[in-house]
Amino acid sequence: MPDDVDKIFIRFIGCCGAYCKTCPALINESCRGCKLGYDTGDRDIHKAKCQMKICCINKKYETCSDCQEYNTCEIIQGFYSKNGYKYNKYKQATEYIKKYGYAKFIEVANKWQNAYGKY
Repeated sequence: MPDDVDKIFIRFIGCCGAYCKTCPALINESCRGCKLGYDTGDRDIHKAKCQMKICCINKKYETCSDCQEYNTCEIIQGFYSKNGYKYNKYKQATEYIKKYGYAKFIEVANKWQNAYGKY
């Protein structure tokens, strides 16, 4: 179980594995982040358009890495199959969390300059 400091940072991990805390769009307030506000009730999950987010939040998972159906889930695997470098990086993040846990992920991710980075 993550300690309280980790829980604060876990809020910034998108369901897909994006690390919003270091993302320039969140920092300059042009984005509200993937999950922020749903946990406090400031945002209504029923108005969300992202099926991955809806699924993850309704199941009370931190990220899709917590889901037993991760490998067979059409929603997350469909997202990762899109063209673009970032989708592969988000998949890499989710699999890193599955393998090493949230604390290790946050230790690495807090050094990034974007929503994804090197391990």
